[in-house]
Amino acid sequence: MRYQIYLSADAERDIFDIWNYVARTDSQQKADYLLQNLQATCLTLEEFPDRGHVPPELERIHVREYREIHWKPYRIVYRIQEDRVFVHCILDGRRNLQELLIERSLRP
Repeated sequence: MRYQIYLSADAERDIFDIWNYVARTDSQQKADYLLQNLQATCLTLEEFPDRGHVPPELERIHVREYREIHWKPYRIVYRIQEDRVFVHCILDGRRNLQELLIERSLRP
């Protein structure tokens, strides 16, 4: 069974911010490479969305409907609903997930 993949506005913004940061601090070529690999990793969820695991920070507070996969050091956090996968965020794994989620919940 193939799942449909949807990126939230936050996930799209994450990808843009990551690309922009890498292009600015390193090179556009590396930013493009990173973008291609993040997109390809998200697309692997079409076939195997169950392979991800519950992020430990969410598991600790008993939130288990989200999963994550990695393309180091990035974390792709998503939720499966029927035959759809919703990618909610793509985050640098070196940052604190709880702090990032709190920042997002307070964002206008």
